[in-house]
Amino acid sequence: MTADTDAILWPQSDGAPVSCTEKLRVLRENYAEARQVLRDAFEDAVLMGVDEASARRLFAELVETLPSPRHRAAPAAA
Repeated sequence: MTADTDAILWPQSDGAPVSCTEKLRVLRENYAEARQVLRDAFEDAVLMGVDEASARRLFAELVETLPSPRHRAAPAAA
């Protein structure tokens, strides 16, 4: 892991930081992977002529509109 991902505090719903080593490992790996994918997509957009501020806004909106896994509808009974 890198120093920047090691320093991130992941707050739980009660405000206390996640402290489980395995959970922190998964969160750090996911963060690093998402960061790289977003970096690549952002660079592609800008190099293809997209306005940098617009690309940042669009990617931020993407994150803001992700559905919560806590509020997913239960699967319909068969």
